Amino acid sequence: MSKRMFILVVILALCATPTIAYGASPWTEEEGYVNRANAKFGFGLKNAALGWTEIFTQPVDETREGGNAFVGFGRGIWNTVGQTAGGAFHLGTFLFTHIDVPLPENGNQLFNQ
Repeated sequence: MSKRMFILVVILALCATPTIAYGASPWTEEEGYVNRANAKFGFGLKNAALGWTEIFTQPVDETREGGNAFVGFGRGIWNTVGQTAGGAFHLGTFLFTHIDVPLPENGNQLFNQ
């Protein structure tokens, strides 16, 4: 049983390692509980609804920077899964403003000012 537990801990650590490098979500900078909850809800809704667009925007961004479109496509798949799932998590936990899950590239960048 301890061998299974060790394997589970290693897998969870490997899955969590990339997210440790991400910064805090933008809604965490809001002042006051109501403002933070509203901002977290909006952030979650935007990422859950628009996370899929990363499949298209990442290859374009990578190509504009002189990189390879296939690398951008891979990054787009990673961001799509991370941002959509993370957005759904933020939507489900928007009332609990002490919980934050950083998203790839700080969430979806569409409609940012």
